Amino acid sequence: MLRALEIRDMLIIDRLDLVFQPGLNVLTGETGAGKSILLDSLGFVLGWRGRAELVRRGADQGEVVAEFELRPDHPARAVLREAGLPEEDVLILRRVNSADGRKTAWVNDRRVSGEVLRQLSDVLVELHGQQDDRGLLDPKAHRDLLDAYGDLGARREGVRAAWRDLGAQRKARAAAEAAQAALRAEEEFLRHAVAELDALDPQPGEEVELDARRRMMQGAERIREDIAKAAEALGLNGAEGAAGDALRWLEGAAERAEGQLDEAIAAIGRALVELDEAGRGVLRCLEALDFNPVELEAVEERLFAIRGLARKHGVLADDLAGFAEGLRGQLAALDRGDADMRALAAAVAEAERVYGAEAEALSLARAEAAARLDRAVIAELAPLKMERAVFTTEIGRAEPGASGQDEVVFRVATNPGAPSGPLAKIASGGELSRFLLALKVCLTGTNSGVTMIFDEIDRGVGGATADAVGRRLAQLAAGGQVLVVTHSPQVAARGAHHWRVEKRVEGEETLSTVRAMRGGDRVDEIARMLSGERITPEARAAAEALMEG
Repeated sequence: MLRALEIRDMLIIDRLDLVFQPGLNVLTGETGAGKSILLDSLGFVLGWRGRAELVRRGADQGEVVAEFELRPDHPARAVLREAGLPEEDVLILRRVNSADGRKTAWVNDRRVSGEVLRQLSDVLVELHGQQDDRGLLDPKAHRDLLDAYGDLGARREGVRAAWRDLGAQRKARAAAEAAQAALRAEEEFLRHAVAELDALDPQPGEEVELDARRRMMQGAERIREDIAKAAEALGLNGAEGAAGDALRWLEGAAERAEGQLDEAIAAIGRALVELDEAGRGVLRCLEALDFNPVELEAVEERLFAIRGLARKHGVLADDLAGFAEGLRGQLAALDRGDADMRALAAAVAEAERVYGAEAEALSLARAEAAARLDRAVIAELAPLKMERAVFTTEIGRAEPGASGQDEVVFRVATNPGAPSGPLAKIASGGELSRFLLALKVCLTGTNSGVTMIFDEIDRGVGGATADAVGRRLAQLAAGGQVLVVTHSPQVAARGAHHWRVEKRVEGEETLSTVRAMRGGDRVDEIARMLSGERITPEARAAAEALMEG
């Protein structure tokens, strides 16, 4: 609900503060008093496209602040969450227009883009009038309006889910087809590379082992003589033999040494063990250095083959085994491609069947809802003195999509037998107003929480018809909020809250202001609307009768 509107230096408004209420809020005033400026200012803060020059002459900038009250389930909260804005019970929109044309907007003191304002405006305010191209006159919105009227949200969600699944299945099939085409283009390379890798069969860590073996064999001749000398020095003819002799001599003298040789004997024993282990290690190395020159050639050939394949495929030598496994996997995918494509085609066909069934069920539900809406609108047209008019909701085929396969257009004929056409093109000004009002009365339950604005929707009607318009506007406002700009006293009399827009001249400047109409002031304003500038007692009595009726 719109709670307040503050306007500063916009067009011919210098300063204006309005506090709106639930129910039917009526704005009246003479032509040119500035009623449209209020709507222009509200549209500005909501991000609507409007006049290019809005700043009051002589002012540095114009500013509009709109305050809305949000219920816990208001759809504006979802827009705020999506935009990362604070979600509060009171929503304050503020927008500034500088004299050089720059526009800046804030939502709850957070800077936002015009796009965020427009997203919020879609769920905060509806504007209806004879020039309305954002609401009921927009054929693009008719399908959504019909679905909301028929409470078809669950069916639409089923169609949307089926469409998403169908899109995913088609995407998977297209990706598989592209992958198969790429594999077929590389098939010759894949088969040759796999055969080459399988023939070599490189193993992780093998390159390091081969390189170490090769270097050892290459250096064997240079180190073998020194290692043999070391073996001789450690063996029985060297350190081990001398240590053994020393151990025997000391053990023979130990009985007479009163224990003084025990530690020495033990140490020599340990040394003999270590000397034996060292000698064995040296001998193992000597055995390893005994190689056939053909073996060196074989090691080098395999090492160079592994390194060559690694360079060829741009991978590390240790990664060749994993690379080969990946290529085998691609070949396997290529070989089983026909079976995979048949499975994917079957999945797409099943998704198309499910989508078709969901979309057809939605189409049938729309047809039933359209019949009910047609009857409801025609019933509303009779009190509006259009009992001979015909309203039809036309459903045609459209390209399948997330919202189904239907195109919905509201069509009217002003008289039986006359050709029907789109709502905006067939009806005259007054007829169009009544069509829109009848539609809105029927659809009102679909826009809970939205402030509805009717801009001179009663133009071209009067008398009992205008009274019927007023009653339906009051009906729409019950439990919600409706703002109506009107020249009709019958409509103004139905208002729960009434404001008069006036112009005043200060010096050489014309300014617009708004006054709340209460009590006698309100009676006089409705009387003025009935009789003109000269308000007679009869006009006042007629105004009071309208207000009481």
